[in-house]
Amino acid sequence: MSYNHIAKETARVLQSYLTYQAVKIIISQLSETNPQQAIWLSQYSDRTKIQDGEAYLHQLLGENKELVLRILTVREDIANHILEFLPEMVKTNILQSNIEHRRRLLESLTRVSPNNSPQSHPEIDPKPLDNKKEE
Repeated sequence: MSYNHIAKETARVLQSYLTYQAVKIIISQLSETNPQQAIWLSQYSDRTKIQDGEAYLHQLLGENKELVLRILTVREDIANHILEFLPEMVKTNILQSNIEHRRRLLESLTRVSPNNSPQSHPEIDPKPLDNKKEE
């Protein structure tokens, strides 16, 4: 297993996802300022494979350079706002999710029903799993 390869693939997927989010934001903005262009971009995005953000932008470059520049700007802005706290958020969410899945697995293995949860035992102080920080 190569963590470097996994990191590169994850970065590529995240980059494509940020491209997708930028397109959604721009379509929303255009729907208020230029509905015709919003419809065009929405239809273009429906028929063009946006899962690969770089290929999508490369194809869009041949259609509308102005929109490509706008997408690049919005994508960069999104990245600047979220990448600072994203690693810690992902780690925390994975840890909390793993705890919940392990709890369910343990319950299914021991056939503990929800009625026999720790809340019914006053000597046990259960801690909620949903203590996510919102920023």
